[in-house]
Amino acid sequence: MIKISGVAAVAAIVGLGGCAFAPGQYISPAQFARSDLAKDGHIQMVAITPDYLSAQQRVETSIPIELMAYQPEAYRIGRGDTLYITIWDHPELTSPAGTQQQTAANGRLVRPDGTLFYPYVGMIRAEGLTIEELRSQITSRISHYVQSPQVDVSIIDYGSQRVTLQGAFVKTERQPITATPLTLAQAIGAATVDPIRADLAGFVLTREGRQYHLDLDELNRGGSVAKDIYLKAGDHLYMPYNDRKEVYVVGEVVRPQAMTFKTTDLTLTQALGRAGGLNPLTAKGDSVYVIRGVETQDKQPATIFHLSAKSPAAFALGSRFHVRAGDVVFVGPAGVTRWNRFVNQLLPLSNIVNNAANTQDLLER
Repeated sequence: MIKISGVAAVAAIVGLGGCAFAPGQYISPAQFARSDLAKDGHIQMVAITPDYLSAQQRVETSIPIELMAYQPEAYRIGRGDTLYITIWDHPELTSPAGTQQQTAANGRLVRPDGTLFYPYVGMIRAEGLTIEELRSQITSRISHYVQSPQVDVSIIDYGSQRVTLQGAFVKTERQPITATPLTLAQAIGAATVDPIRADLAGFVLTREGRQYHLDLDELNRGGSVAKDIYLKAGDHLYMPYNDRKEVYVVGEVVRPQAMTFKTTDLTLTQALGRAGGLNPLTAKGDSVYVIRGVETQDKQPATIFHLSAKSPAAFALGSRFHVRAGDVVFVGPAGVTRWNRFVNQLLPLSNIVNNAANTQDLLER
């Protein structure tokens, strides 16, 4: 069995190699099955038909159960948090720096060893306690010095538990986990997605060493809103860039180009539309192909998808066929275009021959 390299296979598919079919020729799956490209087993051809599209129903994206099952517990104080402890009717304890100072000046920092100091209470281990548990301990200790103390504890700066962000966000500053649970939607909203460069379909949430791939576009499609996913300390959010997510539209289209896309629902019709559509003068409607998987044909057969687009109704099928990153959309030329190109290539050669003959004639004179 002869293995065809990726570049050679694409060249042959679009007719540059000349061993399969020339661009612009119509070739049916049955004809392709008898061709040399099909016989080596590394390339297969599939017609885009209503039956094929019906069998390729898209599976709706679902959120992993473990992500949906996570429910945040009461916030537990951590190292680096700054607390504001109020002892009602005792401003000398609540605001030793003076009531006119900013709240942060009277805050109590949880030290790197997890402890904090408070007058008449001394050193107390705050790390790992809930706000209510710490309030209870302070009340118990200070009651030896203050009669019926009314104690309140609040966190004015969260410095211990954070979520990190990376990728195609406008703002990638770490976001704190606070006493108010943080959801994925809130975190993404605060970070602001880059509307041009983000790949919404490739979003990755990493938690405790495990990666969860979430298609944000699919989850929020059709007017529905994805259910909230609560984040936990240490989560990492990555929004990939779409610069490597390209579809290449070449051949007889108005504007051949490599186009990026940020969702999973770019269809063949949309791709052709962005390229300006089929060239009305040079394209052949029978010759719309999508070439997929040539670079990985050593692992699985590459596929040529064929759309017969002789009538506008065919684009209804194209609107149901979803292209993927790396696909090559090729539109072949009509027969008259191939003939004109042949003539255009032949004429310069004939001119050279004629000039040479004329020169020889002048020399002989």
